[in-house]
Amino acid sequence: MSPSSFAAAEIVVEGRVQGVGYRAWVERRASFLGLAGYVMNLADGRVKVYAEGERSVIEDLIGQLREGPRLAKVERAHVTWVTPGARLSSFDVRYTGGTR
Repeated sequence: MSPSSFAAAEIVVEGRVQGVGYRAWVERRASFLGLAGYVMNLADGRVKVYAEGERSVIEDLIGQLREGPRLAKVERAHVTWVTPGARLSSFDVRYTGGTR
């Protein structure tokens, strides 16, 4: 992967995305795509996803996040492209999160 194609995005997903297996579903999808980062519930009922990797692959994940697993009802996914931080080595579920 060339340095110019390495990207990172923060995606905040709204809707019925907690209590429906959304985080585990995101972890499987992102890991399968070879992305690094994390997914976590936010206290206000939303889910935050941070992903690092090839920009086109992150865009693929974003499309999947907007669909979600069968029991979820995604209303909105807000994407913010950010400067990649310390490159993470895996994609994980995090179990604590605030509202931002």
